[in-house]
Amino acid sequence: MATPPTPEQRDFVTALRDFAHRECGTRAQRDALTAETGGPHSPSLYARLAALGWLGVCLPEEYGGAGGGMTDACLFLEECAYGLVPAGGFITSVIAAKTYEKFGSPAQRKAAIGGAVAGQVLSLAMSEPGAGSDVAALCCRAARTRDGDWLINGHKTWISNAHLAAHILLVARTNTGGDRHEGLTMFHLPAATPGVEIRGIETMGGREVNDVYLTDVRLPAEAVVGRADHAWSQLMAGLNAERLFLAAHMLGLSRRILDDTLAYVREREQFGHPVGSFQALRHRLADLATEITCAGLLVRDVAARCDAEPDRLFPREASMAKLKATETAKRAALEGMQMMGGYGYATEYDMERHLRTAVVSTVYGGTSEIQRDIIGKSYGLGNSGSDPVRRGHL
Repeated sequence: MATPPTPEQRDFVTALRDFAHRECGTRAQRDALTAETGGPHSPSLYARLAALGWLGVCLPEEYGGAGGGMTDACLFLEECAYGLVPAGGFITSVIAAKTYEKFGSPAQRKAAIGGAVAGQVLSLAMSEPGAGSDVAALCCRAARTRDGDWLINGHKTWISNAHLAAHILLVARTNTGGDRHEGLTMFHLPAATPGVEIRGIETMGGREVNDVYLTDVRLPAEAVVGRADHAWSQLMAGLNAERLFLAAHMLGLSRRILDDTLAYVREREQFGHPVGSFQALRHRLADLATEITCAGLLVRDVAARCDAEPDRLFPREASMAKLKATETAKRAALEGMQMMGGYGYATEYDMERHLRTAVVSTVYGGTSEIQRDIIGKSYGLGNSGSDPVRRGHL
């Protein structure tokens, strides 16, 4: 179903590549930019992307966006990943903004979507110490006060970009009766709200994720995003975007890993020949290039389907794209490190960073195991009729 890019999209990709080459084309440039936060996000570079109007690539023109579709967003993510552009706040921002677009009030849309277009970072807070892949197990509690406000208490963890965020899209439990997938509510939470404490979690990828502690956080009634007690169905409506955006990002990284590996094996000589001329490496690279091409075709096909039918869910296809692209990126990074030998492990080269980035992609946004489960159940292979996938929950 995927169609060739339009002339406008080709020009957009060319502009992105020129920007990446100019602004972060060297290791020294990238190191200086990422030193700003100690992680894969540069506020100064992000501001330049906002000034160019690119952060609103798939967001409504009404709020300053470009009004593009999923294909345009995927092209942006793919090229940013390939060019190693430190814009780590974009994925959570655009996923959250798309949710506000569907369910937010006019005031929430203006604050969140308009902010994202202007260069503010948005974050999503769902996971908890006891609720990761099983989001329905979350227990962060939001209770009504006598004056109609909401009082929120709980602990969120592994929250990407919360330390950078102006606004957090928070999911809390507002009703404990009935099905556990019911009784969840989304809230628009300004990050500076009293009672919100954000603590970074140190990872091998740097400062990316956080614990978010909520202690007697008071929000007004109008902070509810969409309908109270209906966050689960709202979350499901955003699965196309989340999984597809993550897939596009890893597709771009896979392409970069392949090109970095090729550059190395063409120059590195052993036994009087470039190591890339040896059949053992040549065949592995041929297989890897084929897998990356297949992943690209899948990602672009799913993006085109979402653009053609924007109100339809594609749980199977979106999960396939996320599974294929992230597992391919992980394999590419492991193969690249193996073919580069000790140099692949050295911080002098980008390969070790590629590996750290790729490996975690098979965990966040729904693990590879969860994606396989969703795909399998979409073929009627669930355990029972009460399975949330078969009931349209995933």
